[in-house]
Amino acid sequence: MHPSVHAASQPDKAAVIEAETGRVITYAEVDAASNRFAHLLRSHGLGHGDVIALMLDNLPEYFGIAWGAQRAGLHYVCISTRLTPAEVNYILADSGAQLLLVSESGAALADQIAFGGHRYTMAVALDGWMAIEPVLAGLPTTPIADERAGTDMLYSSGTTGRPKGVKLPLPEDPAIAAGNVLVMVATAFGIRPDSVYLTPAPLYHAAPLRWSMTVHRLGGTVVLMRHFDAEATLAVIERYRITAGQFVPTHFIRMLKLPPEVRARYDHRSMQCAIHAAAPCPVPVKQAMIDWWGPVIWEYYAGSEGNGITMITSDQWLTHQGSVGKAISGILHICDEDGNALPPRAEGLVY
Repeated sequence: MHPSVHAASQPDKAAVIEAETGRVITYAEVDAASNRFAHLLRSHGLGHGDVIALMLDNLPEYFGIAWGAQRAGLHYVCISTRLTPAEVNYILADSGAQLLLVSESGAALADQIAFGGHRYTMAVALDGWMAIEPVLAGLPTTPIADERAGTDMLYSSGTTGRPKGVKLPLPEDPAIAAGNVLVMVATAFGIRPDSVYLTPAPLYHAAPLRWSMTVHRLGGTVVLMRHFDAEATLAVIERYRITAGQFVPTHFIRMLKLPPEVRARYDHRSMQCAIHAAAPCPVPVKQAMIDWWGPVIWEYYAGSEGNGITMITSDQWLTHQGSVGKAISGILHICDEDGNALPPRAEGLVY
């Protein structure tokens, strides 16, 4: 359950496809890239439990970087490319990051980022910033000697103040290929080694990053879009015969707003599991998606903190419209502010 495992058994299989260009990165290439990045981290003295930050656009190379941090036992902070310099600087200081890697959008803010650690760019070198590709090219593609499992460290949106870091402990099982709860949930969704999984949203968000990396654990193929566009998404589904994907209600709304003749132009019948979460989905919107794509719309409700997950199928939702399902990880309670369980249909806090 790790890209390194699949790199050994099926090195030439596509791990990532860039939707707009068709560029393929194989499992062997993801594995090599992740090993090089792990060696780079060790060359800077970064070890188990240390923190790095990534401020990257949706690039296929994102995965080699993230898996490199994962197999080096680090926490990797994925920063939104849409934040202001002040917000970026706050997250860098708050997280304790010791290395920062930016791509083109982040490089535009380079002179406004106050960061005293190791600074790299995916683009050309800048004053005080090193271009990472030439450095990685000279590093080994073999694993580091002290691999152990790391994990992401994501920040909340900051709707009630400054963003808050969700720093989970390193996985209890130090083996880099040890399974996790998302593997179990993905299997419940029907995601398998032969799945072709669409990611149309930014990888700095929890769901796109975590689910894409879960697909890699299972040996599937991730099709990555640089940016979401409603009609382009339908074209990508048809072109690559997408079988699963992660969406938010806004994606559904924008696709539903396309003229009927445009929607009818593309074949979506390969889609077996369209997963959505992140925000409440209006009942009419979800009903319209089920009417259009069929009973392949799956919903879950969870938190970046990993404190439980609920899930509901299309068939279940059609008899319980508006529900987010039953708990499949964790035990769900609805309680009052003192933690006392409430009766059915009472409003309270989710425990």
